[in-house]
Order: sequence, then structure tokens, then C-alpha cells
Amino acid sequence: MKPFVFINAAMSADGKISTKERKQVKISSSEDFLRVDRLKADSDAVIVGIGTVLSDDPSLTVKSEENKKRRVKEGKDENPIRIIVDSYARTPTDSDLLHKGDGKRIIFVSELAPEQRKDVLKNYAEVMVIGKEKVDLGEMIFRLEKMGVNRVMVEGGATLNWALISQGLVDEIHMYIGNLLIGGKNAPTLVDGEGFSTKDKIPRLELLNSQKIGDGIVLRWLVKH
Repeated sequence: MKPFVFINAAMSADGKISTKERKQVKISSSEDFLRVDRLKADSDAVIVGIGTVLSDDPSLTVKSEENKKRRVKEGKDENPIRIIVDSYARTPTDSDLLHKGDGKRIIFVSELAPEQRKDVLKNYAEVMVIGKEKVDLGEMIFRLEKMGVNRVMVEGGATLNWALISQGLVDEIHMYIGNLLIGGKNAPTLVDGEGFSTKDKIPRLELLNSQKIGDGIVLRWLVKH
């Protein structure tokens, strides 16, 4: 049985997750940051794509001391396993994710990743090769299950979200919708990629609950496969 996988994301009222320059904009409220921190603390692993690492340089650490202490009391590291999907091993060695906070780090790469880059990154994280030209996401999830990972939080960008959803690997989507408009036909949305066509079985969502937080709203959707 595969781990439970959910996407957590914040987007503007017009569905954008960043600007047309792919620069991060503060969308979530301070109250929502607390919700996200709890989600992270309750997860066994957090995943991002290389695009998010290059544009936002996240650390993916648990911020609340209370949440960190709770994890330690449960016999866990302060932070969940932090994972980068990076087919060609482009992760900068000075990335915050590789230096901030304790805990395990994994970089999944493909067979096309240069050996020299893999060797360098092994100084900062475990490097696992899965997939020929791109990281095989299905195999990645299977490997995580074998490692005892039961709950996976995805904080990737539009490309990683599309790849996971299109392969039927996502169980839920937690979506904070903020009170701003970003616009721009080239600004990334929650899910980009190739997109489904009318010939495809387009996934439907079931609304599980909604909650007003600050000046925005959080929607929790079940992805119906």
C-alpha cells in the first residue's frame, strides 16, 4: 500500500502560485503558516521539485518549537525527511535545504544525472537514482513506502504537481486561496505541465472541508481516481 500523498499549496484568487517571473509572492497569512507548519510536522517526508529549490530556496524545516519538540518526543527527527526531485542533479550545494535543520535529506535523480554532480551532492544528502531520463515518481513513492514513510507532503511547484497528479499518485490537495490577484498568462498555476485533454480521464475532486483563515480560505480536496 502506497503512502498517503497530499499537495499543499497557496495560490491567488485567480489561481496563480507565483508571478510571471516565477518569483515567490506572499500569499498565505501568518495564521496559515501555522497550519502549514503543523502539516509538515505531522508528515514523514516533504517533497519539492528542483524548480522550487532554484527559485525559492526553501529549507522545508518545521518552524514551531512546540512541533519540533513533539516530533522528538515521538522518537522522530525535528524535521521530516526532506526530498528533492532533481533529475539532472542541479541542486546548488549552498541550498538552505541542504544546510538548515537536522534530519535526513534525499535527492532523487535520473540515470542522466552527471556522475560528478551526484558525487558532490552525496556530501550533503543521500542521492538515489530512479528512472532513465527523468525521476520515476511512481518508483520513488514505492521506495519511500519501503523506507517506512506513511505520509508525504508535497510543496513542489506546478510542474511537479502535474507530474504526480497525472500519474495518479496524489490523494488529497490542501489549497489556501489568498486575497490577491497576480494575473499573467505565463504565471504558473497550481498544476501546469502538459495538461489533460478531452480524451483523457480528467480527475475529479471531492470537497472534504473548507475553512476561512485570515483573509483567505483553505479548501481540502479528495482526488478521485
